Amino acid sequence: MVTIFSLVIIFLVGLLIYKKYNPQTTLLLGGIIMMAAAIIFSTGTPLPENISSGNQWLDIFTFLKNTTAKTVGTLGLIIMAVGGFAKYMDHIGASRALVNIAIKPLGYFKAPYLVMALGYIMGQILNIFIPSASGLGLLLMVTLYPILVRLGVSKMSAVAVIATAACLDLGPASGNVNLAARTADIPVTEYFISYQLPVAIATMVTIATLHFFVQQWFDRRTTTNDNVELQTEEIQVAPPAWYALLPIIPLALIMIFSPMAIATVKIDVVTAMFISIAVAMVCEGIRHGAKPIFKDILVYFDSMGKQFARVVTLVIAGQVFAHGMKVIGLLDTVINFAINASVSPALMIILMVIIITFAAILMGSGNAPFFSFAAMVPDIADKVGINAVVMLMPMQLASGIARSMSPITGAIVAVAGVADVSPFELVKRTAIPMIGALIVSTTMSLILGL
Repeated sequence: MVTIFSLVIIFLVGLLIYKKYNPQTTLLLGGIIMMAAAIIFSTGTPLPENISSGNQWLDIFTFLKNTTAKTVGTLGLIIMAVGGFAKYMDHIGASRALVNIAIKPLGYFKAPYLVMALGYIMGQILNIFIPSASGLGLLLMVTLYPILVRLGVSKMSAVAVIATAACLDLGPASGNVNLAARTADIPVTEYFISYQLPVAIATMVTIATLHFFVQQWFDRRTTTNDNVELQTEEIQVAPPAWYALLPIIPLALIMIFSPMAIATVKIDVVTAMFISIAVAMVCEGIRHGAKPIFKDILVYFDSMGKQFARVVTLVIAGQVFAHGMKVIGLLDTVINFAINASVSPALMIILMVIIITFAAILMGSGNAPFFSFAAMVPDIADKVGINAVVMLMPMQLASGIARSMSPITGAIVAVAGVADVSPFELVKRTAIPMIGALIVSTTMSLILGL
């Protein structure tokens, strides 16, 4: 009875999110309903007795308060700092300077589809420094897209490659990466270097290779010649080329002050972001004077607020939803079923990857499903006898990969809109490379992790 009730709630939550209801409210409501049901059916309590408010019904909201306070001061602060930094880099033109320099060498190649494949790899590397999938996609639409079109790549092929440029969510600047590292209780640099990077390299090569062949196959089947270059209008004066160094500073600081280099000094992501913002402000002050930088720093703070409203609240809502599933007993039911059925760790990982893949496609987001499921992974991993990071990493990669197959994803819609193509036609072109990426990333994760 309780299990059926839980599954109905989960189905309704997924349905409401698919129908574009606010995911934060939907997840919070689902979590609260399941916690209330846990009290009614006596399957669990929202809080342990030692930290309870004294009333189980009040504990539902006490848990919400405790979760909010903990998240905002830890992972939430990282997400806000990273989001604000990315927006400020875009505002001062540093992101565009980095993209321009990175893309320029591709113009010297004369093999259209080779340039296209290399363009994907370049875009994925840039994603480490420009974590916004939509933002990076739009930057590539005004830099890489014209190069590909001039070389003879079709409009749809060029847009398909650009739409998947951030599919792996790489590096310490990614919110999903920080959540995975924190949930696995390891430093974000260790997660990126030791776990994510080896799998990502193999997956990137797979995606680039599949794009090379798949887009040619689609182009041979399409006879229309609809190549057009984007008519872009420069609104601001182009920044100096050395501004390309500014977006790299946080990653450089995190890598330098880590066990890989200087182990005696420790620096976290937020501190690296604050230092980098200070350096960028000095550079802006030298170029434009003091008054503009006093005004422009509001771009950073406004973006931090937006990250709280759009992303941090989603993390909190996902944790409440996951806790609801836990206290109502659904998580224990699933785990016990898997254990009793002698499900191997590899099969459990594959099952979680499949679940998060379908959720990401339906939700059109990599954040929403990963934030929803990540909190329960340590318990599941512990019960099947593996390290949490071994399960978290393929799930984290799958959430970004699957997002690139959804026609309602922000990055897909954004680049499709700029190129004036259908998002539904676009995901037909991204589906095969992304399915290949899912297979390779999951397989590599199993080989290296188990």
